[in-house]
This record gives sequence, structure tokens and C-alpha cells, in this order.
Amino acid sequence: MDPATIVGLVVAFVAVWGAMTLEGTHVTSILLPGPMLLVFVGTIGAGLAGGMLKDGLAAVKALPRAFTSKAPRQGATIPTIVALSDRARREGLLALEDESREIEDDFLRDGLIAAIDGADPEELRTLLEDRIETKRSQDRVASKFFNDLGGYAPTIGIIGTVVSLVHVLENLTDPGSLGPLIAAAFVATLWGILSANMIWLPIGGRLRRLSDLECAQMEVTLEGLLALQSGANPRMVSDRLHSLVPASEAEQAA
Repeated sequence: MDPATIVGLVVAFVAVWGAMTLEGTHVTSILLPGPMLLVFVGTIGAGLAGGMLKDGLAAVKALPRAFTSKAPRQGATIPTIVALSDRARREGLLALEDESREIEDDFLRDGLIAAIDGADPEELRTLLEDRIETKRSQDRVASKFFNDLGGYAPTIGIIGTVVSLVHVLENLTDPGSLGPLIAAAFVATLWGILSANMIWLPIGGRLRRLSDLECAQMEVTLEGLLALQSGANPRMVSDRLHSLVPASEAEQAA
């Protein structure tokens, strides 16, 4: 598991808590149920209204990935592909039929089976590219939903502040209560901006980054399968695939 999201959120909220403490403000000053209810529930409602119900459900399903998923390495499948290429060059593609069933990577396994079944190289490329694009489109639904929440939250926070200020104006006859009421009014704006920049946008960015890395790994696998199918020299296959990944990952995959 890559802990970047958890660590980042903890650091961000600790920074807020630290700033409040240094300013002499207690954290309970911003833990007001009314503003928090409006900002969080209102933001999620606006996000659902801006899309489809299935988009919201997809986002909820993808949420754990932002915290628990391990960042994939682009070159993770290179050693397997090179080994398969070496055997295919010596014994032919059909010799890989039994071995293909033991491959854990679904994309690599399905692509290899298609190659063994005699798929034309262009057809194989089209099939695998379509699968990558479908995954990328599905992943964008979740990341877009959280990014949209990040866009709605600050404005909804301002709405909450305006609502609270209306209540303030209704109590102008009681000057002693104006200070606390005005302070409470701005809590909604605080939660709107805070939730957007410390919760929703980071989660959306994380999901997008994970998707990009997974699709990049699939693209490397695609090129490897095409090279394997063509009967290319295993050394050339290795060099070709390592040229497609960052140098640090290429060293790990070597």
C-alpha cells in the first residue's frame, strides 16, 4: 500500500490544527454541526445532481482505492513477458497455452490467450487498446466525481455563510451576541474551502494518478505481447519494453 494519501491528509489537518492552536483558537470552534451538515451533505448532493446515480456509486466503490491501493509499476510485467517471449521463440506460441492459465495479471493473460488463438496483430492491438481506453473511461468517472465535489464545496460553504449572516442580521438588537454569531457564520466557508482542498480534490487526483499508472502498465504489456506474437528476439523485446518505462523502474524490472 502506498500511504501518500493518508499521510498527506493527516499532515494537512495537523497543519490546520497547529495554526488554530498557535492563534489561540480551540478546534471545537469549527466543529459546528449546522455548517458541516450543509457543506458535506450539500456538496455530495450537488455532485450527485451533476451526474448520474451510478457515477456516485462508482465513486463510493472506488474510494477505498485512494487509501489502500498499491501504486502499480509500469515495468512489473516485463520479466514475465521476456520469459514468455524466449520460450515462444524456441517452442512456438502454442507451447505457452498451459503457462498462460497461470498468469495472475488479467490483461496479460487475456492478451496472451488471444495471441495463442491466432488473433491478427492489428486485431490484437485494437482489442487491447479498446480495453485500456474502456478502463481509463471508467476510472475517470470516479475521479471526476470527487473533483466535481471539490468544485462545489467552496461555493456551498459561501451559501452557508450567507444563510448564517441572515441570522446575524436578525439579531442586531443584541450586540453582545454578534461576535459569536459572525464567527460561526464563517465556519461554513472554512469547511467548504477546507474539504475541497484537503479531501475531495486530493482523492480525485489520487484516483486519476492510479488510473494513469495502471493504464501505462497495460500499454507496456500491450507492446510486449505484440513483440512476443511477432517472434521478436527476447533481448530486443526486453530493450524495447525497458525503453518505455522510467529508468528507476526499468532497473527494478531488469
